[in-house]
This record gives sequence, C-alpha cells and structure tokens, in this order.
Amino acid sequence: MTNGTTSGTITGAGGGGTSRTGGVTGRTGGWPAFVRVAVVLQTVALLFQAVTAGLLLSASYGETLHGVGARVMYGASMLYLLAAVLAWRPGGGSPRPIAHATVLLLLASLQVVLGIAHVPSVHVPLGVLMFTLSVLDLVGVPGRRARR
Repeated sequence: MTNGTTSGTITGAGGGGTSRTGGVTGRTGGWPAFVRVAVVLQTVALLFQAVTAGLLLSASYGETLHGVGARVMYGASMLYLLAAVLAWRPGGGSPRPIAHATVLLLLASLQVVLGIAHVPSVHVPLGVLMFTLSVLDLVGVPGRRARR
C-alpha cells in the first residue's frame, strides 16, 4: 500500500518534462514534441518556398523546385494538423494547435489555387503571412503562456 501512495506522489509531483498526457514537451511547457516537429517541418518548407520563388526569376529549374516545394509544404501543413489532432484527442492536450494548424492548412490551400492561377500579387504576400505565422508558432508564442 505504501508503494502505491509513494508511486502516485512521485508521478504526480514533477512530470519531468512530459505533459500530463505523456507527450514530451519543451522546457517552456509548450506543445508536445511531435507537434513542435511538425511546425519545424512546415516552417522549413515555407522558407524553401521563399527561396525557390526567387529562383523562379533567375533559374530554369526554379519552377520545378517551387512545384515540388509546394507539394512538400502542403504535406507538412497536413502533418501539422494531424499532429495537433493526435495531441488533443487521444492525448488530452490543448485544442489550440488544431486552430493554428487549420488556419495554416486553409491558407496553404488558397496558396495552391493562387499559384496555379498565377496571381503573384496575392500569392507572394500570402506566402509571407504563412511563413510569419509558422515562425510565431515555432518560436513559442503558445509556449510563452506557461511562464506565468
């Protein structure tokens, strides 16, 4: 009986870098690690898109790279949403990442349409907005709440 009480006290006291749902979190107490990894992948894919957008103007292979990058970025956005749902529903985490991921996936869908339609006057600023939102997720806007 003493072992059960002691064990319960130890596991309830610290958490040792894990969330209450068992998902590994960063030292700031932010989102689970697999959600953060999905955000990193999405941010890198968006940065790659910015680089290849510049290559569209200067290199013959720019269009090919930008097209491949668009598919990778869209896949990374879907992965982010999947990770957010998995962290929330089975894991019992916050639904906030789902909202962030949904917005970015909707913006990515709009980007695909605008890119295919060749509307750079909206496509480029929207890409900048998406990169900014992804970087804000990456640097821990959600993780800052835990520091109160």
